[in-house]
Amino acid sequence: MIILATFFPTYEVPEGKIDLHGELMKGAVELFDLIGIFVIISQQIGRGDLKILVAGVGWAMAELVSMRLLPLWVGARGIEFSWQYIQLSFEANISLVHHIIMAVLIWMWTRNNIEKSVLPLIISLLLLCSSKQTLLELVGTMFHVSSFGILGINVIVTLLVGMVTTQLYINLCIQDNSWGNPKYH
Repeated sequence: MIILATFFPTYEVPEGKIDLHGELMKGAVELFDLIGIFVIISQQIGRGDLKILVAGVGWAMAELVSMRLLPLWVGARGIEFSWQYIQLSFEANISLVHHIIMAVLIWMWTRNNIEKSVLPLIISLLLLCSSKQTLLELVGTMFHVSSFGILGINVIVTLLVGMVTTQLYINLCIQDNSWGNPKYH
């Protein structure tokens, strides 16, 4: 967020229009998130599942503290109720799942024993994860979807990517013959 605020200016855009340049710059910053998670996973020593957990939950926690904690803490403690804070809490939970999915995909991408036929799918899912927020903003602006509608689309996309990622992870564990092996538990 510091990089985004420092190097990528925002422009005033009329209502109903989208700042395509700004959204593409936000997508570029998402690539830095992928690089950061890659560095965390590649520098850790330990089992793969622990690397995934540390990188995914840690990155999601950092995003929660930097972007959502203060508005939730200050705004939700007020006397007047607003659905905005319920939506922020749902977005935080979706973000946690999203970052764990990204950590799993990056971990699988770094594996040497992954089948070459699965690699394009993993890269495509990583690109979808990194551009998901930009695509959601684009859909919301083009089709005039409400904020809770965008939240629903976000849930559906995250669940679909999560199910595909889980299936790839399970297949990789079965391929490694580590499923049920006590030394991996």
